[in-house]
This record gives sequence, C-alpha cells and structure tokens, in this order.
Amino acid sequence: MSATGFSSAPDVGRGLGHHTRQATASELGSLMSRAERWGLGTRLVLAMVACWLLVIALAWKYLVSSNSAVPDLAATGAALLVAAPVLSAAIASLRHPSLHGLTDQLVAVAMLASWATGDLLTAALLPIVMIVGHVLEERSLLGSQEAIRALERLVDTTTLRLHPDGTTETVTASQLAVGDRLEVRAGDRVLADGLILSGQSSLDMASLTGESVPVEVGPGEHVLAGTINLSGVLTVEVTRTGEETALGQVIALMEVAEEAKPPLTRLLERYAGRYMALIMTISAAVWFASGSTAAMLAVLVASCPCAVVLAAPAASIAAIAVAARHGILIKGTAFLEHLADVTSLVIDKTGTLTTGRLALSRVLPRPGISDEQLLALGASLGALSSHPVSRALARSMDVPQPFDFVDVQEEHGLGLRAVASDGTVFLMGRPALLEGEGIAPEPVPEHDGPMVCLSRDGTLLGWLLLSDSLRPEAEQAMEELRGLGLTRQILLTGDRRAVAQRIGADVGIDLVEAEVLPTDKMACVQREVAHGQRPLVVGDGINDALALRAGAVGIAMGADSTDVALSSADLVLMQSDLRRLGTTIRLSRRCRRTIQVNVGMGVGWTAILIVCAAFNLLGAQGAVMAAVLHNASTLAGLANAGRLLRFDETRLPGIRKA
Repeated sequence: MSATGFSSAPDVGRGLGHHTRQATASELGSLMSRAERWGLGTRLVLAMVACWLLVIALAWKYLVSSNSAVPDLAATGAALLVAAPVLSAAIASLRHPSLHGLTDQLVAVAMLASWATGDLLTAALLPIVMIVGHVLEERSLLGSQEAIRALERLVDTTTLRLHPDGTTETVTASQLAVGDRLEVRAGDRVLADGLILSGQSSLDMASLTGESVPVEVGPGEHVLAGTINLSGVLTVEVTRTGEETALGQVIALMEVAEEAKPPLTRLLERYAGRYMALIMTISAAVWFASGSTAAMLAVLVASCPCAVVLAAPAASIAAIAVAARHGILIKGTAFLEHLADVTSLVIDKTGTLTTGRLALSRVLPRPGISDEQLLALGASLGALSSHPVSRALARSMDVPQPFDFVDVQEEHGLGLRAVASDGTVFLMGRPALLEGEGIAPEPVPEHDGPMVCLSRDGTLLGWLLLSDSLRPEAEQAMEELRGLGLTRQILLTGDRRAVAQRIGADVGIDLVEAEVLPTDKMACVQREVAHGQRPLVVGDGINDALALRAGAVGIAMGADSTDVALSSADLVLMQSDLRRLGTTIRLSRRCRRTIQVNVGMGVGWTAILIVCAAFNLLGAQGAVMAAVLHNASTLAGLANAGRLLRFDETRLPGIRKA
C-alpha cells in the first residue's frame, strides 16, 4: 500500500480526492471558519463579560437608581461586545452561503432591529444566548477533532532504530525512513508500518482495527503503525512512514470525511434563499398586523434552522467516530446513507471470503508411510523454495528440519529435486515431474486446488493437497447479512468454477459466477443495478476495483488490500473480519434513523416556535425566549446524535467454525 493507497481516487464524490484542509461550505465548515476567526474561548469570554455588564445594568437600575445613565451605558457596552462576532459571522455567511449562515443572518437582523428600536437589553441578551448555544454546538461537533488528535498521539513517542553494527538509537516517528530496522520491545508502540524480520509476539491492535483480542505475529508478517507490542522483542523493517502508513491515511480520511456535506444538507441548501425570503415576509406581516416589535424579533429568532441544519452532521460525525472505533473507515458521510439502502451483496472469493493464503488440506500417504513422515518431508522440501505452494507446505509443520540436503534443483512450473547428504533423491511437485523421472504418480486424487506428489529414490510416497482456506467467520457473516435483508448474494471470482461452488456452498451462497475477468465483475454489478438492486460490493484485489466503483457501496477488505481496491472503495475494513460488514449496515441504519428523528424534531419545534412568536405568546422578551427555546431544541438534537456513541460491537460473538 503506497501513499496513494487510500487517497488517490479521482473525485471526492465517489472515491476520495487528494487530501486537503481547505474550508468548505458545509455546516461543519461554517462552524470551523467562525471558530478560527474568533475562537471558541474568545466568543465565550465576550458573552460572559457582556452578561456581567447586563447584571450590573439591571442591578443598578432596580437597586440603585432608575434615572441614572449607568444602566444604559452598561447595556450599550454589553451589546457592543457581542455585536462584533455576530455581525462578522453574518457577513462571512453572505460570502460563503450555507444553511447555518441563515442563523447568523437572522440573529444579526434581529440584533440590528433591537438597536434601531432602542431595546438595548434584547440587543445584548439575544447574541449572548446564541453565542453560548453556538459554542456548545461547536464543542459537540468538533469533538471529532479530538478523535483525530488521539490517533496522532498513537505515534507521538520514540522507538529504537537498529544500526548494522548492532547498536541502537532512540528516534521519533518523523526521523524514520523506509528500510530502517527497528527493535520493538514489549510495551513499545510500533511507529511505522513494517515487516517482521525476527521475533514472536502479540500485538494490541484495538486502537487501529477495533480488534480487542491480541493478534499473534511472527517473521514475515506485517505490522501497522500505532499498534502495541505486548510481549517479546520484534525486529521490524520499515516499509511505510508518516502519512504513507495505514494510520496516517486513516487520519487523512477522517479529516476529509469530517468536512463532507451529507446529502440532506445539500437538499436543504437548495431552499435556503427561499426560506430566508419567507421568514422576512412573515416577520414583516407580523409587525404590520400587530405593531409589536417584540413579536417580529421573536419570529426572526424562532425561525433559525440550527436544529435542522445540525441534524445530519452531528449524527454523521458520531457515526464516523463509532465506525473508527470498530476498525471501519468511512470515506464520506454520504456513504453512510447509501449503505443503509443496500439490497444485495456481490462478494469476491480470494482474500475476501477466503484468507487468500494456501493451507494444507489433506495428507494422502502411500501404504507404509505415515502422515507425519510425509508432512515432515513436504515441509522440509517446501522450505527450499519461494513458490507459494512450497511456502504453504513449509508453514504446515513447525519442527526442526529432519533432512540435510546438499543439492537442490528447482524446475520452473514442475517442482524441485533435492539430494540428501546420504545420496537419497527426493522429488516434490506436479505429476509431470515424477513422470519425467519414470515414476508413475497413480492414482491422482480428485482435488479442486493445488496438490503435490512426493517420491524417494523413484518410489511414490504420497500426496499433499492444499486449498485456500475459508475465513472462519465467513458462514456466520453471510447468514447475518441475509438476516439484515441482503438475501440476494452473488459470489464473483476469477477462480475455477468447482472451487467457487465449493466455497459458495460452504457459506450458503447459491449464485456463483466463476472464471470471470475484472470487466465481467463490473458488468455483473451493473446488471444488479439495472435490475433495481442496490448492491454492496466487497473485494480486496486489483481485479475488484471496477466492481467496487460500480456498486451502490464498495468495501475494501482489510488494510492490506491493494492500493487500487482501497482507492476505489467507499469504506475500508481495517481488520479482515467479515462480521464487520453487518456492523457497518446496522450502524448506517441507526445513523439514518437518528437523522430522521432529529430532522423531525427540528422542523416541528421550529414551526411551533414561529407560530408562538407570531401570536406574541413568548412574552415581552419574546426574542430572548425564542433564542433559549431554539438552543434547547438544538441541544436536544445533539444529545440524540450523541446516543449513537453508545453503539458498540467491538466485542463480536465467538467465531463459529465453518
């Protein structure tokens, strides 16, 4: 996975564009721009000082002298203090229109109207209440920034870099380069992605992948930055550093996803101008009909659409944070809504339903040869070759090499010939290799995967059969997806039909398309779409990239997926656990329900407030009361969105053996 592994998709709308931190016109972007201009603390201090000035004004007026100029001066000072941030935000919203900018404009209009009518108390109280409400909103929404900083702190420490002479030096993550060798001791964090050269240990990957159970690792396996070494000492060769690591690209994606604009927000923005015109018309009508300035101001404030505006961003950001905790990387909030609507599943086989690694399936020795003897010979010979089948055999038996070979010859495409120190000649490979030596490898067993035969001094010893093993959670995950409504499931693979049908039968998938090319995979997904389905596409390889982009939602399986697959997918499972597919769908549907409830509450409450304000039912200080009630509804929506944070499936039920 290269630096572009996550972030090189050509467009933000479907994949993910180049990572930037430019301001956007989204609701969160609007909040961020105001936060950067004034600062949360600065605005809150201004509001508190203005509040104390109002207390002084009221106390002086009612306790000291009602004819003194002090109360008016204090109220004027309070109004002036809070006017600057409110007017600045309103002017900024004119340059960068957004739904949340309507609130700034409406409050600014109400404040200026209060100034014009000489109601200094309302001119000060109204901005104070709204500033306090905005600060609370921003602190809630900007909580995702703390999640990003928490990820960055995972590598904010030091590690030991090994020199060729065996000495070590303490370095930070920024000082590492590809090719460096690290000594990672028990309790140390891994500061870069790398390959384990030596050592055995357990890694705590919960902070990055959501995996609560330590993962056992050894030589030849990959480690990710941000994980913790729990035991033993590992020697790790750095393969990616900084922003190129899986952790660095997770952070980049979270930052981009945080700024994304949900579809609901884009829909509401279409009618922002009409809404503003409608509210100004209603306010003018109320003033002409009643002659009450208080009622007019109350209508302006009551119509502020904060509760509706924040309905989607608050829930979406909470869902993104929860997904990250579960090891699920969501590239944009729009994909959350799309995922809630998927109706079918199109899934790859190799590396997705299966582990993508060959493993010993059966041992078939000839009479007089034990399973252990045949397997020991196969493992010893397998250690002499870099062929995938040989490597799988070498992993099949963790015992000292029982043979001492003095001469090894590998014949490409056939197998290898090895001579032991006592002159014994061993052959391991395809039947054609033995036939070339005059050995009849009969009978050939029936098997739909790789298999090798072994001989000793011209005598057939037996067969070792291998296969790509099914993920242990695959059957459970597919059944779970059927329970979520994805009853139409299609297995797509470029592998042989017999292998694909066997895997499909094991996990309960009846529709199998085998021996297909990448374009055929995309065509299959497009047929699903043409037939009215919204397919969820899951894959991990280069040949899955076209299909991932063609589906309603594409999910890349695991952080070790190919760069192209990661770029094409809308979601990435940082841990290769198929049960997380069900987690993503449940989370997306919970998020959508939360957004719908928030929108309903926001629209209903705003309508009630406008009616009450128009009929002057909010009292003499109707604008201030409307501001208080408006913020109450906004905070209620934020609290409802916060309930999403309790969603927790980090401890999934035990894996059922396939």
